[in-house]
Amino acid sequence: MRNHPERPQRRSVRLKDYDYSQRGAYYITICTFNHRCNLGEVKDGKMLISQSGKVILESWNAIPLHFAHVALDSFVVMPNHIHGILMLLDDPAGTACRAPTEKPGINAQERMSNPISGSLPTIIGSFKAAVSKRINELRNTPGASFWQRGYYEHVIRNEIELNSKCEYILNNPFKWELDRNNPANW
Repeated sequence: MRNHPERPQRRSVRLKDYDYSQRGAYYITICTFNHRCNLGEVKDGKMLISQSGKVILESWNAIPLHFAHVALDSFVVMPNHIHGILMLLDDPAGTACRAPTEKPGINAQERMSNPISGSLPTIIGSFKAAVSKRINELRNTPGASFWQRGYYEHVIRNEIELNSKCEYILNNPFKWELDRNNPANW
């Protein structure tokens, strides 16, 4: 990736030397471009998703159809972001509870020019591209940005963390009034 002096340099939030293609559970947050609230609205603690939100839900649920080694756990569409848990399995019939913190000797720093097949960044990139394409077709806005650049991920290391992240996701609509992604709180 070329350095552009006019652009601020982004610091990676990924774990150094971590293999994001290995078996494990991963908590994901992806925000809409400029945090636009076009995925629906929260009313009385319930998320009412828009047509764009429905496209996202359908596309999220279709991930295992495209990546057989992926299982889905908790997921929520919020007005301007999504949260979900993906589990990368050893094989489609297996299960995953946690991801180890490090795999010695592996440098899986993935770049767009060097994607790793079946890795978390490849899966999320594919998901984001598919959603953007479908929504832009619906809106007749080819090539328009739909998502913020990048995404947030957290490696879930044990059952306690998994339960905590699942609870957070399921309760997110109830806490929208306090959410840092809620434009009313900016």
